[in-house]
Amino acid sequence: MNQYIYSIILLILPFIATGLGSSFVLFFKKTNPKLNQIFNGFAAGVMFSASVFGLILPSLETNVDYLPSYLVTTLGFILGILLIYLIDKLIPHFHLSSNSEEGIKTNKISRANKMFLAVTIHNIPEGLSVGVALGTALASFNNNGGDLFTILAPALMISLGIAIQNIPEGAVTVLPLKENFNSRNKAFLFGVMSGIVEPIAGIIGLFLAYYITPLMPWTLSLAAGCMVYVIVEDLIPSSMEENKNHFGLFSFVIGFLLMMILEGTLG
Repeated sequence: MNQYIYSIILLILPFIATGLGSSFVLFFKKTNPKLNQIFNGFAAGVMFSASVFGLILPSLETNVDYLPSYLVTTLGFILGILLIYLIDKLIPHFHLSSNSEEGIKTNKISRANKMFLAVTIHNIPEGLSVGVALGTALASFNNNGGDLFTILAPALMISLGIAIQNIPEGAVTVLPLKENFNSRNKAFLFGVMSGIVEPIAGIIGLFLAYYITPLMPWTLSLAAGCMVYVIVEDLIPSSMEENKNHFGLFSFVIGFLLMMILEGTLG
């Protein structure tokens, strides 16, 4: 396969996994609260591991002339946090798990659309991370040559890891919406549509990393900051809702180690 086919596969893989997870609403009535904890903890572990091994470390290893690499990575990471923070505070959205609304207050947007926006905001960093890693790898391949699959391995690791966690994450997100929409099909369509932002954000990240080479370490660390914001703000609290057990903690460790093993195998 050539680089274009690889790129398409890596960009749409998380989206397909989101749709697959969303399809659970067509077959199951609801998820167990403890199962939700496990899914959210696993997703947090996968995303955190991908942020560290697939984004932060490559950013630190990228040499730039104008600043120390650790400073570029730090600033890029902070910019990523601020980016999602601003989106979080400006765009009206509703978190079903915590029954809370964030963003600019408005009655012009329905509750269903606000729930859609909440999931969409969550998916932006995932798509961006895949695109940035892919753009960085393609730039390296086209500038230096080498074995395409080996060079794309870090991007494949991130795409595959996010896809793995998108399946249970999609189920956790969509199953509670069945009662709100009073329709399995509407809830399924909601889940699928919320995942479209992933390849879109991925394409943006790819072009930034590929065509503006000096931005590579910035885009890598920025994507990591975006991911970590979502992990700390949404996934970890959802995985620790019942303090009496440690299901969320153990599933976080499993997700983290799985991605670390993928990095060791593919990277």
